[in-house]
Amino acid sequence: MDLFDYMRETTYKKESPLADRMRPTTIEEVVGQKHIIGRDKLLYRAIKADKLSSVIFYGPPGTGKTTLAKVIANTTSSDFVQINATSSGKKEMEEVVSRARDNLGMYGKKTILFIDEIHRFNKGQQDYLLPFVEDGTVILIGATTENPFFEVNGALISRSQIFELKPLSIKDIKELILRALTDEDKGLGIYKARIDDEALEALADICGGDARHALNAIELAVLTTDAETDGTVHITMSVIEDCVQRKVVRFDKNGDSHYDTISAFIKSMRGSDPDAALYYLARMIYAGEDPKFIARRIMICASEDVGNADPQALQIAVAASLTVERVGLPEGQYALAQATSYVATAPKSNACCGYFDALDEVRRSGSLQIPPHLQDAHYKGAEKLGRGTGYKYAHDYPNNYVKQQYLPYELTGREFYNPSGNGYEVKIREHMARIKREAVAQDDE
Repeated sequence: MDLFDYMRETTYKKESPLADRMRPTTIEEVVGQKHIIGRDKLLYRAIKADKLSSVIFYGPPGTGKTTLAKVIANTTSSDFVQINATSSGKKEMEEVVSRARDNLGMYGKKTILFIDEIHRFNKGQQDYLLPFVEDGTVILIGATTENPFFEVNGALISRSQIFELKPLSIKDIKELILRALTDEDKGLGIYKARIDDEALEALADICGGDARHALNAIELAVLTTDAETDGTVHITMSVIEDCVQRKVVRFDKNGDSHYDTISAFIKSMRGSDPDAALYYLARMIYAGEDPKFIARRIMICASEDVGNADPQALQIAVAASLTVERVGLPEGQYALAQATSYVATAPKSNACCGYFDALDEVRRSGSLQIPPHLQDAHYKGAEKLGRGTGYKYAHDYPNNYVKQQYLPYELTGREFYNPSGNGYEVKIREHMARIKREAVAQDDE
């Protein structure tokens, strides 16, 4: 390294964004992701022992994929090479492979190839890597925000360990912010900044588990806020709102606001008010509520409050939940809005809640004897015991219906499901009445 390279690197370290300067250099400094880098976890042990095999890090932006790769670079004795799939092609990979072969053949040294945004490589580029990953010429570390099972070559997937990184918790984000504010070497400690608890909580919440977003915001807040007379920089809620360019909605995920809002959301869908339901949906999404939690509540409402009045409501709610899991936000908002408006405008019925009447009956009366003709007739000795004898096969009768005792005899005449007069349940009720009526007429003949 000559003088110019040294000055360039020194200036870069000083002037680079806070999120880059604060990047951990050891695995112990990494915040969050304990489900994969806890001390008893495979990845932690592999990094510490420098025995890493090919891996793919998958997760949302700002969760530490590149950070973990940098930690590995700092701890491994292997040659570490980084390329970005958005700006690199086959030529760069050929150079890496050639270098890796030389390292392995001449020095017995392994090469770790880190490919950021590996999903950007086309199939041909991914196929080119496969034999070199397979024979150990390179150890692959891929990072992607997309589901690797959809976006990465299946052969590469089969030869790699997949580690899913989760959005950082509010506690983790707060720890990173406070670390940045107090670190005088790499962080903002020289500014003697202090942040109000309310502002800290709001910023950590707004960032949605994205550490980079949080550090960029706090850097902007500190650098654009004038120091007070005592030389300190005071970060308030209004400063945070200016820096993130959005109003902070008071929405404590563990407090009254959380439960009040989700309650209003469900009651608006139940009450067939799509406008209010979409408003509360927007309010929750804006405030950072977990979209998977919202999707679960929509599914519950689709069964509890719509039920068989519109059986398709549950299908749409489930599809919205799967969409949110697979594509995330912001695109998942469309599916949530579609499901919310569909459930809100669907005909309503809670007739399925007759199940709970049946459950109360079971608790009260216990396990009443199942009518013998409904019991299993296939096991040895069943016929001699009268099991299954006299059973009438419904498909042998008109309308695929025959009147016989299905409930235990002690519950003869009890009804647990009473279709409502709304939506598809009207047809269910008419259908059941018709086949019973025609069955009676057949008996009279």
